[in-house]
Amino acid sequence: MLAEARRGSTPARLQPAPFLAFLGGYVDTLGFLSLHGLFTAHVTGNFVTIGAALALGSSGILTKLLALPVFCIVVIATRLVGRWMEQHKLPDLRILLWAEILLLALGAVLALRFGPFPNSDAPPAMLFGMVLVSAMAIQNAVHRTHMASDAPSTLMTGSTTQILVDLVDLLHGAAPETRPALRARALRLSRSLGAFALGCGIAAGAYVAVGNGGFVLPPLVAFLAWLATESVRRNAKPA
Repeated sequence: MLAEARRGSTPARLQPAPFLAFLGGYVDTLGFLSLHGLFTAHVTGNFVTIGAALALGSSGILTKLLALPVFCIVVIATRLVGRWMEQHKLPDLRILLWAEILLLALGAVLALRFGPFPNSDAPPAMLFGMVLVSAMAIQNAVHRTHMASDAPSTLMTGSTTQILVDLVDLLHGAAPETRPALRARALRLSRSLGAFALGCGIAAGAYVAVGNGGFVLPPLVAFLAWLATESVRRNAKPA
């Protein structure tokens, strides 16, 4: 696992967490704007937007309803395939990240071919949305199984809360022996939070400037995340 490699490694220049956090913020924001309120990277927001669509009669309710089972199915499939690859000594993390890269590349092709999407319940828009949801489901599952020590890459509520709690503890009475760990955690979480916020901001600018052309960027960022995992693995010291 990546976490195990990191514990026994010299510091790598690249770390995957900031790239994945940027990707989570970028894809979620650009998907939300392009598909009229669909959250592609996490489930909670779609419950809210489904309720809003029911109350206001806005479009996209079918796509939002479909997103939840698709997300769940892909997470389950990712875990099952990952376990099978582990049992057969295959590099499951690298292969699963490539699956995410390819799905994001397919999403870019669909966005350029069929976008913009005035009706997010139309078949091309629905297919496009489920491709993005599937890619983000893989990212969520991979994070849980291989990067659990890093900040979540698609949801920042817990990270923001932990940063604030750690800052209060550092300012008011944390034991001296706990301060280095608190500082390290706050810094690590802050990097991911900043990367996520940067992804959101750049996605908003990309939507205004180039519309669905902004979906060209995610597969490139996902590839950088893959390179970062390779950097961590290659810097691991032999046992």
